[in-house]
Amino acid sequence: MRSRFDEQLDALHQEMIAMGGLCEKAIALSAKALLEGNRSLTLDVPHLSAQIDQHERDIESLCFKLLMRQQPVARDLRVISAALKMVTDMERIGNQSADIAEIIATANISAKDESIPIHEMAVATIKMVSDSIEAFIKQDLDIASAVVAYDDVVDGCFDKAKRALIRRVTDAEADGEYALDLLMIAKYFERIGDHAVNIAQWVRFSITGSREEDVQ
Repeated sequence: MRSRFDEQLDALHQEMIAMGGLCEKAIALSAKALLEGNRSLTLDVPHLSAQIDQHERDIESLCFKLLMRQQPVARDLRVISAALKMVTDMERIGNQSADIAEIIATANISAKDESIPIHEMAVATIKMVSDSIEAFIKQDLDIASAVVAYDDVVDGCFDKAKRALIRRVTDAEADGEYALDLLMIAKYFERIGDHAVNIAQWVRFSITGSREEDVQ
């Protein structure tokens, strides 16, 4: 019975890895479309988001099967419960990547100005998503804690982007609508970072039974 449970748990891990990979790809593709000003790249992002949605449904189904057909111990229950929570955040990451792509396609904009750290935000959020999934698979508390801490990088980039874009909005000679579109995109990246933090906190729960780091 336990061997069957372990096989299904391994299948859950593989699904989580696949879903995380799609999230990373959606973020990267949206960022590349923005940086290159290439609207055609945005066409694939909604398809990736749809695949992410399907993985969410598949993982939920697998988790419920594990709960109903097997006899998980306390730690197994935490792992399964965490996975169910994590896929919600991963699904939202897919949606927000699609929202970024939609803004790019509709407004036909690009962001090559190095004073607006959109690329850095994309790279940082991809790292956070990748590391949070790795932490879950390895059940590694240190990696999960590092993801939470790394959110400061994304927040710092967002603050820098926000200040630069607000100056553009108030500049009479600048394109205010362009600046507002970029500010919305930066906000979506910041939210993706928040979702990665949520994932890491659920990893922590799966290991310790608590989402918050113990304060010594």
